[in-house]
Amino acid sequence: MNKIIRNIGILALTASLTGCGLYKKYERPGVEMDYAMRSDAASAVGVNTTDSTGFGDVAWREVFTDPQLQRLIEQGLENNVDIFSAAANVKKVEAALECSRLAFLPSVAFSPQGTLSKVLSGDLKGDWSKSYTLPVSASWTVDLFGTILSQKRGAEMQLEMTKDYEHLTRSKVICGVANCYYTLLMLDRQMEILNDMETLTGDTYEMMKLQKDLRGARETAVVSAEASVLGVKSQKIEMQRQILAVENSLSLLIGQNAQKIARGKLEDQRLPEKFSMGCAINLLTNRPDVHAAEMNMANCFYAVETARSRFYPQLTISATGAYTNDLGQVVNPGQWLARFVAGLAQPIFSNGRLKAGLKVAKLEYEVAEKEWEHSVLNAGAEVSNALVEYNSAKMKGEVDRQQVEALTKSVDYTKELFQMGSSSYLEVLQAQSQLLNARISQVTDDFNKMQAVVNLYSALGGGRK
Repeated sequence: MNKIIRNIGILALTASLTGCGLYKKYERPGVEMDYAMRSDAASAVGVNTTDSTGFGDVAWREVFTDPQLQRLIEQGLENNVDIFSAAANVKKVEAALECSRLAFLPSVAFSPQGTLSKVLSGDLKGDWSKSYTLPVSASWTVDLFGTILSQKRGAEMQLEMTKDYEHLTRSKVICGVANCYYTLLMLDRQMEILNDMETLTGDTYEMMKLQKDLRGARETAVVSAEASVLGVKSQKIEMQRQILAVENSLSLLIGQNAQKIARGKLEDQRLPEKFSMGCAINLLTNRPDVHAAEMNMANCFYAVETARSRFYPQLTISATGAYTNDLGQVVNPGQWLARFVAGLAQPIFSNGRLKAGLKVAKLEYEVAEKEWEHSVLNAGAEVSNALVEYNSAKMKGEVDRQQVEALTKSVDYTKELFQMGSSSYLEVLQAQSQLLNARISQVTDDFNKMQAVVNLYSALGGGRK
């Protein structure tokens, strides 16, 4: 008996080593990362593309230093329902992976049974016969050609992919809270500008009425000035609606009832102005969506390996040990019974299911590879767009600053000329309208610059730390 067991063990070990020789491990396909991002966009902003670490590796607390914003982000990370769901999915996949790992071990079952029987004679009398069996059975499928191993590796890739989605959700919450917060600061600043313009247009309206009473200015000047005041008030109402809508969206994002959001000032914000992108290849591991696409491709690769291994024979070894008194006839006391069975099953004809399964698995791998390549290109495009947006907002902000200075002087000059009778009321109103638009545009460009930093941080895979 010991010799039989030893021979079966040697056969299983030899088959396993043979299977390892046939089994292939996933390797990342080659990709030209240097062409995924525009080099001119990076050089225009002065981005370092040679460091091993990049902007996406910076902890989010070092990027967003506003204490009130940090509290909102922490609340979002704690209460957001999408993050909770993503974490729960990770635990579910971890449980499935544990099952795949245990598939290498034999399955063991204990199934005791007892029988009580009686042979009835003509007078319905007879003795009861009692039998019992206490069996312990074990079955082990030897992984000859990597079927179980490829399934386990595929489960590991699914776990990595699920973790990537968790990181992606976390990054979206961090950057989403930051964008909403900066939007509120922008709207607050624009509301301050509208309040200033309401005062300025109100003063112009009073000046027009005084000019009409003292110098006989036309009624059209007074009416036009009044319309300008009403136009600013209308803009304030719309601005207040936008503020409330953004506060409601931010409250929902951080998992609280809609309410007023405590916040700072736009001019007090300090975001990084020098960026290190890191090596371009870092996008493949830092970006959760890109890495998830690659893990999906790896999972499909192992699915191909699993489908291919099903063409080869499967070795199953089973053993049963039982203590029983039913050995063809009831004997007491009971005796031990042992049995060992080894079976080899080679598929011959399966109605085309094996070939179809392999073909489908290969097609799914090809699709996953194309999706991964697209995710790499999309990541590069998002980084390039964020850099271009930052550079454009920065240059436009400087132009807006100069324009606001010039238009502020223009408003003062036209009002003085109007009081002296050398300018018309239309020139005054036009100068004020241009100043209002320029100041609003300046604030918008400041916000766009901040939003570009947030988008760049997200595009480089920020938020993991």
